[in-house]
Amino acid sequence: MSPRLYDAVTVLGSVAGMAMILLCGVDLFIRGKLEALLPEHRFTTADGVEPPDLVIADIARIEATDVAESFPDVPILGFTNHTDTAGLRHAHAAGFDRVIVKSALFERTRELIDGLIASVE
Repeated sequence: MSPRLYDAVTVLGSVAGMAMILLCGVDLFIRGKLEALLPEHRFTTADGVEPPDLVIADIARIEATDVAESFPDVPILGFTNHTDTAGLRHAHAAGFDRVIVKSALFERTRELIDGLIASVE
């Protein structure tokens, strides 16, 4: 029998519950806060080889329709300042799954992210 570096339990257990989260228009400060609050997930800012499990978009820094059209089968969470009511409405009309004010993103991070990721599973 040949030696194995990892057994199936180790490999499968290491990625259980881990999601790939694509950040669109999200600045480094907010990315750092999200990474600290959700260390079990992986974050990227580039649409890469691996499809994301969730997209988080700063509505004030992106075109909501473009994001929604680029990821039709991926849950999208959009956020912006509470004063950007037009942006909130536009993202909702574009088809984002959740549209929230920025303060709610950090007040209810785990609830929001886990709920959207669970909707895919």
